[in-house]
Amino acid sequence: MPYFKTSDGLSLSYTDQGTGKPILCLAGLTRCGLDFRYFEPHANKYRMITLDSRGRGASQYDSNYMNYNVLREAQDVVELLDHLSLAKTAVLGTSRGGLIAMTLAAIANDRLSGVILNDIGPDLPSVGLQRIMEYVGRPPTAKTHESAAAQLKIAMTPAFPNVPSERWLEEAQTFYTQTETGLTLRYDPKLRDAMIEQASAGPLPDLWPVFGMLAGLPIGALRGGQSDILTAATFAKMQAERPDMVCAELADRGHVPFLDETASLRVIHSVMEQII
Repeated sequence: MPYFKTSDGLSLSYTDQGTGKPILCLAGLTRCGLDFRYFEPHANKYRMITLDSRGRGASQYDSNYMNYNVLREAQDVVELLDHLSLAKTAVLGTSRGGLIAMTLAAIANDRLSGVILNDIGPDLPSVGLQRIMEYVGRPPTAKTHESAAAQLKIAMTPAFPNVPSERWLEEAQTFYTQTETGLTLRYDPKLRDAMIEQASAGPLPDLWPVFGMLAGLPIGALRGGQSDILTAATFAKMQAERPDMVCAELADRGHVPFLDETASLRVIHSVMEQII
């Protein structure tokens, strides 16, 4: 797995495979490039790039955990594109990755050729954020991937009905690393400290102007019908602001769709087809 050095000296892990139009896949808050394992078989006509954000996956942890913020992580993306000598790319952003994509529209708009937002928008409801804070930075109680998968199935079935046990095992393997003494997080636990301190600094900024900076770019959006992070009202407002946006709402998904669903793939491929 290749690495590159950021301007502040961290070694970040990425993958770069295939040929065709580039699509950079940015994972959720506590996830890494493995999050796109389900999309990968459907990306054979693209140059698919994934990035483990600082402190996640195989990337180096930051000794200053306050650098776990969307703006710094967006700058890391720009530096990855520079490292790859890539002028432009489409971005498929899941949750936090979508926030980074919108931030790129503000700080490096000319590096974007299109954006697909996976279950994220300009409004972040407190109920969903509170749920996320219940698990961020906390070590798993399960000792094996199989046990963790069983717990995930029970916890997630209300929002993700009819998902087979095999998928929850794959998810557990994505979330956790197996060690001799049990499971460990696949990210820096100090991400929790960063979130707490950033929240105490004041309310979240208004992201609607940033969403507006995606004007002129091909854009798509996915919403899990049971999502507590992208509400139906926010999703509708996004569509009203961007009537050209390619959209899909997945009734049997929560936060976040897996990206191998038929509707998800239709949105991704439709946006990619618009890119010259």
